[in-house]
Amino acid sequence: MKSSDREAARRAARGDALRAATVRALTGDAALHYSNGRLCRNMKPLPIHAPHLRTAPAEDTFASLRGAADGAALRLRHSDAELHRRLLPEGSVQRLLFELLEQLRCESLLPEGMPGLAQNLRSRFEAWSRDMHRSRIVDGHLGLLLYTVAQMCWSRLSGWPVLEETEGLIEATRASVAPVIGAPLVGMRRTRSDQCAFAEHALELARQISEMIDAERAALPDEAEDQQDDEAARNAISLFLDFEDGDEEGITLAHTGESRVLRASEQGYRVFTTRYDRESCAGTLVRKALLSEYRERLDQRIGAQALNVPRLARALKAALAVPQRDGWSFGEEHGRIDGRRLAQLVSSPAERRLFRLEHHTLIAESMVSFLIDCSGSMRAQIEPVTMLIDVLTRALDSAGIASEVLGFTTGAWNGGRARLDWLAQGRPRHPGRLNEVSHLVFKNAETSWRRARADIAALLKGDLFREGVDGEAIEWACNRLRAHPVNRRILIVVSDGSPMDAATHQANDVYYLDNHLKQVIGEQRAAGDVEVLGLGIGLDLSPYYRHSLAVDLSAPPDMTLLAEIVGFIGAGGRRGR
Repeated sequence: MKSSDREAARRAARGDALRAATVRALTGDAALHYSNGRLCRNMKPLPIHAPHLRTAPAEDTFASLRGAADGAALRLRHSDAELHRRLLPEGSVQRLLFELLEQLRCESLLPEGMPGLAQNLRSRFEAWSRDMHRSRIVDGHLGLLLYTVAQMCWSRLSGWPVLEETEGLIEATRASVAPVIGAPLVGMRRTRSDQCAFAEHALELARQISEMIDAERAALPDEAEDQQDDEAARNAISLFLDFEDGDEEGITLAHTGESRVLRASEQGYRVFTTRYDRESCAGTLVRKALLSEYRERLDQRIGAQALNVPRLARALKAALAVPQRDGWSFGEEHGRIDGRRLAQLVSSPAERRLFRLEHHTLIAESMVSFLIDCSGSMRAQIEPVTMLIDVLTRALDSAGIASEVLGFTTGAWNGGRARLDWLAQGRPRHPGRLNEVSHLVFKNAETSWRRARADIAALLKGDLFREGVDGEAIEWACNRLRAHPVNRRILIVVSDGSPMDAATHQANDVYYLDNHLKQVIGEQRAAGDVEVLGLGIGLDLSPYYRHSLAVDLSAPPDMTLLAEIVGFIGAGGRRGR
């Protein structure tokens, strides 16, 4: 490491230590600390509740980083997390605004005699505001609306004026929304010391803004030249929503609901078009040189963990193999009497080796398939996931157990060509799945781990990750398993969340894909020839899978975690939650 790099690392470590000390002093929680720029409690990263708290330690000033730390500390100090979770609204835009408003409420409750803390908070919010102003987010009218509302609420709750350089940009939008949200703004300012009373006004403001956004998006024209504006608006909202949301207590339960559209449909689950669906060998989607770099990086990460693959292979074989007869062992001192040796008993009464034993051999007539959710949220966890899958696949190969590594994503964001076809046909109601599904094969059953190891590394290519249609992917993976004549078939779905495809949700309802996933899993369970297990990455998938296991991959996988997963696989999920 260069001396300049070492000095930068030391400065970052000192900054983390100083911010952690401030947060502990403000909250009284001795378990809080910073790790790689993230606030953690007992090594678990805490959720980032609002977009202006996201930081880039290598780029932001120390005052800006201190402001984000102070904001997080005030949130922990003044907000009841359980009450807040109960009050959270359903819609994504409403949820964003409600989270932001609760954060701004906490930041307005400043301890007395700390003008420096107030200045840090102001510096952080203004730095975020400038970044948004300089980005393309505020170019579209929907992005500008969200930006303006954020500025108005911050100014009203904090008492600071909006940025002078952005005042002209937001003036027209502010004038149009002020009559609509004026009353909730006044109510929030008046009740900011009471979380429950404040929430009533915050929810009303979030609802009104969400309705304005829905009305504006519904009024967008259908012409092809205006589709780019609609796409820009969606991307703007997505970027505002792109903050980390998690549970402070660790692994959370997957959220699910009921799809009214799917329940009311006589045809059941529908697909608008399969014209653009595809199945690809993942290795062909990555340049060979880049694939080699990925494989080398993966080997280095796995090597640093010192994982015992032969031991895993023996455990997998013992867990999945079935004993089968393999002849007899003669000349034994116990077992069944061997009639051919009875003459020996007459000639040698002391002879005891008159028995035979049935000999059994462990035969692993099983197949394990890993189906990996390649949606955008999995990108942050994909390196430890790839390490986990690579090691397990290698161990299965050593144990003589066939395996596949599959993935699923979409060919485009927000529907792609399938959605454009739907628009061209006049937007018929409830079109069903409205995107281009992309099924990826990283390793097939006929290929050994050694020959497929390069293709498995294609999991590290970030731009493969878009959205996810889980139900259809599980049907596809189960049908591949059924093509192999084995005694036991196991499908392990590796995912960190619920099915997500924005275009399908908007054209049907938010639980359409969710309910289809549960329907598919029920059908596979009824068929009985494939065991479908859920491996949740930081999430409890038990609302979908009868047999599931939630794992924490905030640290690279070790032998303890791998042994737990092997036991889970071998038991057919019976040890899962």
